[in-house]
Amino acid sequence: MIYLIILNKVVIGCLTQLVGQEGVDMIKNMPDGEVTDEKISEITGSEIQIVRRTLYILYENRLAIYRRERNKESGWLTYLWKVDLHDIYLVLEVEMRKLSFNLQKRLDFERNNVFYICEDGNRFLFDLAAEENFVCPDCEKSLIYQDNGQLINALENRLEKMQAVLEEYV
Repeated sequence: MIYLIILNKVVIGCLTQLVGQEGVDMIKNMPDGEVTDEKISEITGSEIQIVRRTLYILYENRLAIYRRERNKESGWLTYLWKVDLHDIYLVLEVEMRKLSFNLQKRLDFERNNVFYICEDGNRFLFDLAAEENFVCPDCEKSLIYQDNGQLINALENRLEKMQAVLEEYV
């Protein structure tokens, strides 16, 4: 079951953001059913620290579950883990909403401000540029007006696409 879900590039991207490439590689090689972290490390060839970190992150995002068993003789607890990616699309939705919110904030900032830039690419708001007499305080080169229309258009297009995806799937 994990293999079918993991083929989706968007899911792989989301998992990579959560657990890194080493974690994704571990998930791809996970055995089915409940298994200990030591066994996962042995089967996948991943270091035990990577396995534990990945499992805890997945658990925090409701993408893994565990069950505890107590050894009657020793009293030791054994944790049996299982990766369950059925809620991955909820995680994706939450991440898309966060990204959409941040893009909207950036779009508002770009729309509501005037920018000046120097030859080295240092960017300043109008107020700071005026305070510095339109001379870059870092490189001492002249600041020129920057038309951010293309950036605004790109942000608008990206937001429209994200909103369309969210509306279609939610």
